[in-house]
Amino acid sequence: MPDVLPPVKVRRGLVGFMYRYPTIAFGGALLLAMLLIAVLAPYLGTVDPTALAPAKRTRSPSAEYWFGTDMFGRDIYSRVLYGTRISLMVGLSVAVLASMAGLIVGLVSGFVRWADGIIMRIMDGMMSIPPILLAITLMALTRASVSNVITAITIAEFPRVARLVRSVVLSLREQPYVDAAVAAGTRTPMIIMRHILPNTLAPMTVQATYICASAIIVEAILSFIGAGTPPTNPSWGNIMADGRALWQVKPFIVFFPALFLSLTVLAVNLLGDGLRDMLDPRMAKRL
Repeated sequence: MPDVLPPVKVRRGLVGFMYRYPTIAFGGALLLAMLLIAVLAPYLGTVDPTALAPAKRTRSPSAEYWFGTDMFGRDIYSRVLYGTRISLMVGLSVAVLASMAGLIVGLVSGFVRWADGIIMRIMDGMMSIPPILLAITLMALTRASVSNVITAITIAEFPRVARLVRSVVLSLREQPYVDAAVAAGTRTPMIIMRHILPNTLAPMTVQATYICASAIIVEAILSFIGAGTPPTNPSWGNIMADGRALWQVKPFIVFFPALFLSLTVLAVNLLGDGLRDMLDPRMAKRL
């Protein structure tokens, strides 16, 4: 009998990845389901989400109306599924735009020493205002539209990415390989592109997932208080706003959009946690 037991066969492929990173697998699967719902909404037994039917208002969930109807007789099932498009569009757009803007600002602030103090004081001033209040202020100055909601939330969120990228750059610019590149006469833009930028992508990607979840929640809040997307566009926030007056007697009007909102935010947060564990070797269970 051998003294050393044979090593356990390592799981490979998709099954092995799901075993090592279950939060990525579960969060990604749930988010993929939401994306499919958003894309395939017209083919999932829905009707016109804006069609009014006063004679059929506040119907309870049934075989005809799976999620019931609201106080205007609109099909809640159709409105919730189409509302997935608005929430995911806002969340993903804000995540991408805020990451790009924060990346540029963070790189400049972290590598250009004379500009660091000026830029960071501006970022600190913006971060001193809660994102929802800043978004409400910006929306009050413009008309209600999806593009304006995305712009307002992006302005409120990108300072956090800028500070994260700056902190990474401050540690990277002191590394020996950066000093060697400077000594070799490499120009600053080339140093940033070759040595600094690639090392900021991993933490920025994780931060982008949390910004996406935050943007979805902020958009729902803005729509709930009437400062977000127009009432004609089905959004989880304005669906819940329509049903808040009937919450005690018709709770399903608020329950279904709130459920979809919670599941989507949960999926994005799980995906972010899993990416953090995968990309940060200090958080990994095994090297």
